[in-house]
Amino acid sequence: MNNRVLDFSAEGVFLSIKHGQLVVKRESVEPVTVPMEDVAVVVVSHPGITYTQAVLSELAAQGGIFVVCDGRRLPSAMLLPLEGHHLQRERLELQVNAGLPEKKRAWQQVVQAKIRAQAAALRVVHGSDAGLDALAAQVKSGDGDNLEGAAARRYWQALFPGGAFRRDRDAGGANELLNYGYAVIRAITARAIAGAGLHASLGIHHHNRYDAFCLADDLMEPFRPLIDIAVARLEADVIEAGLTPATKRLLLEAAGGRVLLEEERRSVFDAAALLAASLAAYYAGKRKKLLLPAVPED
Repeated sequence: MNNRVLDFSAEGVFLSIKHGQLVVKRESVEPVTVPMEDVAVVVVSHPGITYTQAVLSELAAQGGIFVVCDGRRLPSAMLLPLEGHHLQRERLELQVNAGLPEKKRAWQQVVQAKIRAQAAALRVVHGSDAGLDALAAQVKSGDGDNLEGAAARRYWQALFPGGAFRRDRDAGGANELLNYGYAVIRAITARAIAGAGLHASLGIHHHNRYDAFCLADDLMEPFRPLIDIAVARLEADVIEAGLTPATKRLLLEAAGGRVLLEEERRSVFDAAALLAASLAAYYAGKRKKLLLPAVPED
């Protein structure tokens, strides 16, 4: 499968399936077709969009994700495939039975990778990591000292200097753009988890009883700085304009960008799939380290 993210937000369209192709119909315009096997994520945010049941079933059959947006054009729900791997039952049992020490060691690795990615983002945008690399080295099993939180406070202050920015999921401006980019990363990660035969609701750290995507929220953490870099580089007036088609395109490009995995450049799609597969192998006792991404600095 190729890795295309389709965002339908600018106008009302009718989506249907014909001969394995996604057919996009607009008024007074010739229909456009896209091979379903090329589609990883479909984001629907315009209120005038309609689609057939076949779109949902064919997308799921191809291992893709369908994302629905709310009135603010921000992703609010996802449709995931129920079956993603031929060893799904076996892997799910291992995931369910994973012990707390295993989960704590896995979370330590994720937090270290996240903080190092934040350090790289600061170097890319501002030329200095604000001491985050040193902080990452101090993270212990389970991050009982909450160095993730300490790093976040230092990180946001350094990424958006001046003291005016506060990370708030319900706020507008830069927060709205971050929310959109993160939601796409979350969908990509959830797709990778399903493909690895794991269940997205069984996290290694996140465990909100109302969150159906706890594991996606765990594994997406080191990918977030890709979105942060894209938003931090925008001019103030562009941020103030909110989620325009142009900023959405930029955020989609960032979400599908490149990361380093074992010193090799990989797309976020590939890296997320390899990370989820490495977690499945970790649960099976076949490896001790997760395959976690790093943010390129060139």
